[in-house]
Amino acid sequence: MTRACHRKCVPPLYKEAELSKGESVCLDRCVAKYLEVHERLGKRLTELSLRDEELLRRGQQGAGTA
Repeated sequence: MTRACHRKCVPPLYKEAELSKGESVCLDRCVAKYLEVHERLGKRLTELSLRDEELLRRGQQGAGTA
């Protein structure tokens, strides 16, 4: 995230020691997007994992009665 946002928002040749307002806003948005996507992926992976566990449990129950 650090590298990706830095590459996207801060020009390679520094003109000033401090970030400009535009660079700061860009970095804030970039980090917010990264964290939002990270949260969404985490939730989706949890859902898929729970679904897989349920399917496995049902499969084991079905095999036990056969």
